[in-house]
Amino acid sequence: MAPEPTAKTAAPARQRSDGRIRLSVVRMGDSTRIRDLAEAGPSRLRLPRRPVGPCEAVLLNTAGGIACGDRFSVAVEVGPGADLVLTTTAAEKIYRSDGPVSIAETRVTVEAGGRLAYLPQETILFDGAALRRRFEADLASDAHLLAFEAITFGRTARDEDIRHGTFADVWRIRRDGRLVYADSLSLEGPITAHLARTAIAGGARAMATLIDVSPDAEGRIEEVRALLEASGARVGLPAAGSRGGGVEAGASAWNGHLVVRCLSADPDTLRSVTQRVLVGYRGMSLPRVWQT
Repeated sequence: MAPEPTAKTAAPARQRSDGRIRLSVVRMGDSTRIRDLAEAGPSRLRLPRRPVGPCEAVLLNTAGGIACGDRFSVAVEVGPGADLVLTTTAAEKIYRSDGPVSIAETRVTVEAGGRLAYLPQETILFDGAALRRRFEADLASDAHLLAFEAITFGRTARDEDIRHGTFADVWRIRRDGRLVYADSLSLEGPITAHLARTAIAGGARAMATLIDVSPDAEGRIEEVRALLEASGARVGLPAAGSRGGGVEAGASAWNGHLVVRCLSADPDTLRSVTQRVLVGYRGMSLPRVWQT
């Protein structure tokens, strides 16, 4: 087993992955089309053909995972009236690092009347992983953004604990240039032990967040709570409930947006519940890659 990195043990110099995607879509008649697309490093974008509905774009990391100082960035522009679904081919794995922190950044702009559903599959943090993530969105006054992200702490098939790791997650969403949503999470050191604390996650090993920033988001709070309960989540219970293997959830709506947070000791159960909620909330099936 490799020794834990220390201040006296510098990580060896390596050539690291630098993946970048830049995508711009516009509305043309009744459909959404690609205006501009650029790919760099191991990042690729696939565009499955859809006879109806929004344009679908699937992010692919040909490096097979993220580790040791890799950098990945995605920049998306959704033009006026355009409709885009952005997802990933599979769960993103964050491997053990011997020191350097990896960076993943997503920046989106949604113009007047545009719609973006940001639906990546879950991120899996390995023991020793070090990741800093950032999601930033700039929205027009009548734009629609639905964003979902889930993370699993440790490989459950190996019953893996994260004895040492770094995970920082920052969300910033602006409407008409004004900050309307800000959230930051930072976990350092023995992450599994931190999550076991009742005040943090009550023993959860996976968490998910759903954010809807759209003109009608606040009015859908009772709808999403009903969907959570119908999908098997326990709504509004103390964090200690997440130890039982089910899903504990809470939903709030304010300031023109709606936020759902879910915790579970079982990532598979969390995935199943959140899939049902997403389908019900969006009124359409999830991207096909979620089902393969």
